[in-house]
Amino acid sequence: MTNTKNLLVVVLGISTVMIAARGGAAMAMTDTELKSITEQRLLGDRTGACFAVAVIDKTVSRTVVCADPKNLSRISSNSAFEIGSVSKTMTAALLADLIVQGKASLDDPISKYLPPDVVVPSFEGKPILIRHLVTHTSGLPVVPDFGTAADANNPYVNVDEASLLKTLSTATLKRAPGSEFEYSNYAMMLLTSMIAKRAGADFETLLQTRLFAPIGMKNSYVNLMPKGVDAVQGHTPNRQITAAWTFKTNVSGVGGVRSTLDDVVRYVQAQLGATTSAISPALKLTQQIIKTEANQTRAMNWMLGPLDSHFVHAHEGGTGGFSAFTAFDLETKRGVVILSDTALTSMGGLSTLGNHLVDARLPLGK
Repeated sequence: MTNTKNLLVVVLGISTVMIAARGGAAMAMTDTELKSITEQRLLGDRTGACFAVAVIDKTVSRTVVCADPKNLSRISSNSAFEIGSVSKTMTAALLADLIVQGKASLDDPISKYLPPDVVVPSFEGKPILIRHLVTHTSGLPVVPDFGTAADANNPYVNVDEASLLKTLSTATLKRAPGSEFEYSNYAMMLLTSMIAKRAGADFETLLQTRLFAPIGMKNSYVNLMPKGVDAVQGHTPNRQITAAWTFKTNVSGVGGVRSTLDDVVRYVQAQLGATTSAISPALKLTQQIIKTEANQTRAMNWMLGPLDSHFVHAHEGGTGGFSAFTAFDLETKRGVVILSDTALTSMGGLSTLGNHLVDARLPLGK
């Protein structure tokens, strides 16, 4: 049996898109071409997964493909998927929005955002800074024991702000913050709570007013489902229906957003600068490379994969019943969105198909 704590790390984790190809610019893709490529990857797949896929260029191509075509009725234009850790990039956008407003700084110690009675760990006098959270170099636990009742099918349902702070007070650092990359879901839950407190509003309200509304993401949510939206049913890789993952609002920035294909397309278009709004300066800030003591190439919760002489921004996501992939290339102005109603992290995830759609020189995968 898989250890529950390790399962959470895998499911909400990501795998960096390491792209190393040369030459060739992205060409516009038709819906038919996109469907054909997706079918090559998915038809007959034993997981039975369905994919909703979009490629963003000057136009947007879309398709929905299921391993078993009989399952196409599972997905509609109003279907909202759990996007897992892609939510973390939206958390970064809200942090960047505070920075643009002059209400936060990457160089602030996290203690500045927490109640004065909370014990915040440090290492040899070096404090954890905000930049360490969004580059996953804080040294905080990956997924700690929160001391709450466990539910293997909905693992974060009982985690609240009180358990976050209690866990922080008992945490110890084994190395200096900034010195080493280690992906931390806990750090993102903590950052979600800190952003909400600093902004003076709950996290879902911030998402809706500061990010979703300016971009036109009308069918995205955490706990407050908009009218007309259908929550997709999630599946395990062996085709079994599985429970949805739910989060307390002010810890949900780790992986709690549900969104439709068209809404995530709008999000990527905004990242590419194809649309502009009040949140645009914050989105640009999240894309910039952040220097850490580890001297690694990171942005604010975006993983950077080298492609020719530049980087592609990307993030995968997953929950117990879903997988997601987003990427965009600022050089070629191409973006990719893949949403699946099946948890595929243990099967290799969506990155090979996603990478191929970013740049056709990269292998499609199986």
